Amino acid sequence: MITPTELFKSLADETRVRATLLIADQVELCVCELMCALDESQPKISRHLAQLRSNGLLLDRRQGQWVYYRLNPDFPAWVHDILQVTSRANADWLKDNAARLQNMDGRPVREATCC
Repeated sequence: MITPTELFKSLADETRVRATLLIADQVELCVCELMCALDESQPKISRHLAQLRSNGLLLDRRQGQWVYYRLNPDFPAWVHDILQVTSRANADWLKDNAARLQNMDGRPVREATCC
């Protein structure tokens, strides 16, 4: 169980909060998509994702050469509610990131999942 203090400490960095909100909006994203959306280097994105994963906020899955990150579905509803409200209330703050992601060349294609 995550506490409010742990959640807000996890999100107390602009790169981490932008990545988390983009992942919440897109369901899952890989490192290369976040690099493009956030216009940051692979080591920086990977370091922040590792911290979010170690805090339990994100889960990852491997598909071929790609590692995709998604929100931990086992977190309490209040965590998901906070992220949804924050994302909706700050769409303008994220619009450049969302546009870069939408226009990304060579975006990885996700395989259809069963069931």
